[in-house]
Amino acid sequence: MPSLAAPDPVRAGLLRLFAAAVAAAMPERCLPAHLPPAPAGRLVVVGAGKAAAAMARVVEGHYGGKAEGLVVTRYGHATACDRIAVVEAGHPLPDQAGTTAAERILEMVRGLGPDDRVLFLASGGGSALLALPAPGLTLADKRAVTAALLRSGAAIAEINTVRRHLSAIKGGRLAAAAFPAPMLTLAISDVPGDDVAAIASGPGVADATTAADALAVLERYRVAAPPAVFRHLGSGDETPKPGDPRLSGAGAVIVAGAADALQAAAREAEILGWRPVVLGDAIEGEARAVACSMAAQARTVTGKRPTVLLSGGETSVTMSGSGRGGRNGEFLLALALALEGAPNIHALACDSDGIDGSEDNAGALVAPDTLARARALGLDPAAMLAANDSYPLFAALGDLVITGPTRTNVNDIRAILVE
Repeated sequence: MPSLAAPDPVRAGLLRLFAAAVAAAMPERCLPAHLPPAPAGRLVVVGAGKAAAAMARVVEGHYGGKAEGLVVTRYGHATACDRIAVVEAGHPLPDQAGTTAAERILEMVRGLGPDDRVLFLASGGGSALLALPAPGLTLADKRAVTAALLRSGAAIAEINTVRRHLSAIKGGRLAAAAFPAPMLTLAISDVPGDDVAAIASGPGVADATTAADALAVLERYRVAAPPAVFRHLGSGDETPKPGDPRLSGAGAVIVAGAADALQAAAREAEILGWRPVVLGDAIEGEARAVACSMAAQARTVTGKRPTVLLSGGETSVTMSGSGRGGRNGEFLLALALALEGAPNIHALACDSDGIDGSEDNAGALVAPDTLARARALGLDPAAMLAANDSYPLFAALGDLVITGPTRTNVNDIRAILVE
């Protein structure tokens, strides 16, 4: 992870917490202990997600020339591998590169035998990157549904429920195609609760949700999906369910998640002399509402030494404007407004993959004078929050956190320091 400069000890400390959290989830640290023995037959390595290329490189180093396959990652997140092909594709909206990669992956696992083994390397972002439309659907259909869901405020588990049922590869379909070869999913979790079926939408594990559940999500958020989507969800085409004999050799292991990252941040906080309090590693909800709740918690903190409130998970944003910024920027701007200059409270919120939404920043920092400095520049923080326009505000203040792609992803890391 690139080094981060900060102009004062408090900001430098918050950045140290974030760096420690990300380091705990790097594939070279968390993956080797979970790699199984090499099979007697072929070892086919496939995967999808923002950490997929970095994970593939670790796997290659472990098995040497035994490993073969293909992984797909987001543009700018590739890492060179020798025997495992690395493809870059679109995220958060799927593109043709992701569809072509998914077709190649599905073909690679077909025709294998019981002496072969498939490793599926799953990480956050895999759902968009591994985009193979179900029969009767087009890539344009999937893009339209994804875009609408991302703007709707739906939780990631709900979004992935829909994605699984519009896919020819997710929701256990990849494992079914590989049968009788066993498949092991090794996942760096970016989903609250670490549900392996939700990470990259679970191509290698059974899916307990149904097409009716997917329809219910679209109805709940009033998503105007293309007609072909509703026809498919009503067609009776279901994903493999628990107990499906084709998935009898499918297993899954979470190799890192938000809890691991927060524990590392807490250890770093102790080194700094700060008292860490972990609020939870699976916090969801509207970013503005979560910010207001945490601002209230921060105001109640007392003690003889600085206290840092740590949390992970994934908030959501219901888009009401057309501004720039991700959910962490939205959270921080709402937090600053809720605190309204409360003294001695600082905060950081960043996405562990290094990209907050679709911009070039991982997140940003907030200080007691954030609103005052913004208003001195002629900015209206409340109006910018209403327009979902947090990025320009933090950019103008010089408070963006820019790391570049970290090549891992355990979702958001938030730290609120009460001095």
